[in-house]
Amino acid sequence: MNPADPVWGRLNASAMARVLDRARDRFTAEDGAVIFYDLTLLKKRIEELRRLFPADTLHAIAVKANPLTAILQRMHQWGAGLEAATLPELYLGQKAGVPPAKLVFDSPVKTRAELEYALDLGVHINIDSLEELRRVDALLQGRGSRSTIGLRINPQVGSGRIAITSVADEYSKFGVPITEFRDELLSAYQRHEWLKGIHLHIGSQGTDLGLLLRGVEVAADFARSLPRPIEIFDIGGGLPAAYREDERPPTPADYAAALKKQFPELLSAPVRLVTEFGRAVHANAGWTVSRVEILKRVRNVDTAMLHVGADLLLRRCYMPQDWYHEITIVDRCGRPKTGLHPKKVTFAGPLCFAGDLISQEIECPPVEEGDYVLIHDTGAYTLGMWSRHNSRQVPRVLGYEEEGERFYDLKARETLEEVHSFWS
Repeated sequence: MNPADPVWGRLNASAMARVLDRARDRFTAEDGAVIFYDLTLLKKRIEELRRLFPADTLHAIAVKANPLTAILQRMHQWGAGLEAATLPELYLGQKAGVPPAKLVFDSPVKTRAELEYALDLGVHINIDSLEELRRVDALLQGRGSRSTIGLRINPQVGSGRIAITSVADEYSKFGVPITEFRDELLSAYQRHEWLKGIHLHIGSQGTDLGLLLRGVEVAADFARSLPRPIEIFDIGGGLPAAYREDERPPTPADYAAALKKQFPELLSAPVRLVTEFGRAVHANAGWTVSRVEILKRVRNVDTAMLHVGADLLLRRCYMPQDWYHEITIVDRCGRPKTGLHPKKVTFAGPLCFAGDLISQEIECPPVEEGDYVLIHDTGAYTLGMWSRHNSRQVPRVLGYEEEGERFYDLKARETLEEVHSFWS
C-alpha cells in the first residue's frame, strides 16, 4: 500500500508482483489476462466505513462500480448494503443474499413494473423526479409496502473536473433541480407522509471535498425547511480515488470528520444516514495483468500488444485526457523490470479500432514478448463496463488475501460457448 494511508492508499507495484508470482501456477495457456482483487483490503475498507460513521449508517456500496457476485456477497458478509441503479443490479443484490432493508434502488428510469417490484420487495427507493413521484403515489394506493422512500434533489452546486461524471451542475439528467422546483418539493413533502428521505449525489472522480460538502449543505438546508423531520439522509457516493502516485484525494475519514463538524444533526438520531460509495472502495483494490503477446517494432515506437484494452478500460481508451492507469512491467517470473526501453512504447489492446490504446508513446523499462504488464487501480468501473465489441471473452478473475497467502476463484474465464449464448 501507499504509506500515506494504509487503508485508502494505492497498492504498490512490488506487492502486486509478489501476488502475481504466487498466482502464476493458477494460469492456463489461454489466460492472456487476469483480473485481481485484494479481498483483505476491501474488507478493511468496509470495516473502516462502519467505524467512521454512526453505527446505524447504511453503507450501500454501488453495484455499478463492481457487480461481481462473489464481491457483492462479501460486501454483505462484511456488513455493507448495496446501491442498485437498475433492476438487474437490484436482482444481483438479492441473489447475493442482501436483505431488502439494506438495498437502495436509485434508477433514474424506473418503469411502473420495476417500481412495483421494488415496493413489493420492500427496498429503499429514491425517487428521481416529480413525475416519478406521482407514479409512486398511484402505486401506493391500496398497496402495503415496507419500502422507505426518499426523493433525489439536484443541489446545483456545480461541476467537478470531469464533466461526464458530474451530476449536480445547473443542468443534470438526475434529480429535481432545487432552485427551480423548491416550492414543488416542499409541497410534495407536505402532501405525502410516506416521503421520508432526501437523496443527493454529486459525482465521483473529479470532485473535491468542498463540492461534496456544498451539496450536503443545500440538501440539509432544504431538510430544515420541511414541515416534519426527515428520517433518512442519503449523501450518495462522490469520493474520488487516486490513480496517480502524487494524487491525495479526500478519504472517507476526511469526509466523515467534515460532516460531523458542519452537520452534526445528520450524524445523530433520529436521522439515519445512507452512503453510496463505489469508486472509493473498489478502485485501488483491483488490478489487472496482461501478457505481452507481440512486440511490434517500427522505426520510432514499439507497440506492446496486450490481451485487454478498451474492452476493460473503456474510459481510459475513449477519454484519455480524463482517465489514467499507471502500468508496471514485470518479466515472466513476476520480477519488476528496471532500466529504459530503447524506444518509446505504446501499449495497445486487442480490439479492432485505432483508439484501443492504454498508454501511448511513453518511456518505460525494457519490454519483451512474454513479459507481463500490471495495470493499476482497475477495481472500479472496469469489469462492470466490459465491452462486447469484437465479442471478447471476459478474463479470469481471482481474489486474494494477505498478499496471495490465499486465492479464490471469483469468476472463470468466459468460454466461447458462453459468448455464443450471449449473442443467441
